Amino acid sequence: MIKISIIIPAFNEEATIIPLLKSVHEEVVKIDDISFEIIVIDDCSIDNTNMLLKKNQTLYNHLISLERNLGKGGAVLKGLEKATGDYILFQDADLEYSPTDYNLLIKPIIDFGADVVMGTRFSGSTFTRVHYFWHKVGNRSITFIFNLINNTTFTDIYSCYLIYRKSLVPMQKIVTKGWEQHAEILSLAVKNGNIFYEVPITYRGRSYEEGKKIRGHHAFKIVYTIIKKRFFS
Repeated sequence: MIKISIIIPAFNEEATIIPLLKSVHEEVVKIDDISFEIIVIDDCSIDNTNMLLKKNQTLYNHLISLERNLGKGGAVLKGLEKATGDYILFQDADLEYSPTDYNLLIKPIIDFGADVVMGTRFSGSTFTRVHYFWHKVGNRSITFIFNLINNTTFTDIYSCYLIYRKSLVPMQKIVTKGWEQHAEILSLAVKNGNIFYEVPITYRGRSYEEGKKIRGHHAFKIVYTIIKKRFFS
């Protein structure tokens, strides 16, 4: 049976972490022929995130409570160290992305043995919250560069929903901890894999006032990482 490790980094997500985990739990029990482990990494939250997690231990398999803030990338690495699944699925804790899409995301793995599955917000989504114009321009530009370099046809490489075969991305090859880490992992998975799929997902993006963290200047490191991993790793 295929096993998928769901990695959920969280920092100051007291408003969303329990509703998110309840949604994850509700969806994974519906999926046959796949086993799941849910790994939550509390990135030294200073709100009630950790307390809420400890009161709701039935909603996950493993909780990693960090003693200092490592940032999202550092938290992800801690989760990957714990993961035992054949595949890795990344899930943000802020409810921008809905676990109700899991069944569709996992279908290419079950039906076609996919190595990588990306969720796309820009192709056939049921709904997508409208937000920042320049974010979309930046995402499309980064995706174009990635496709050009890797000879792929993705429409949205910076969706949170990335599932990949764990064996394609050795831990020692992941050297970044910032926003570029997502591009590094996808680059390695595509470089070492063969079968790639993309499926439409729903998206309810947050505003900066609601807690959105990524900024335009992160794009430069992302592009550098994509080029470096394609030609120099």
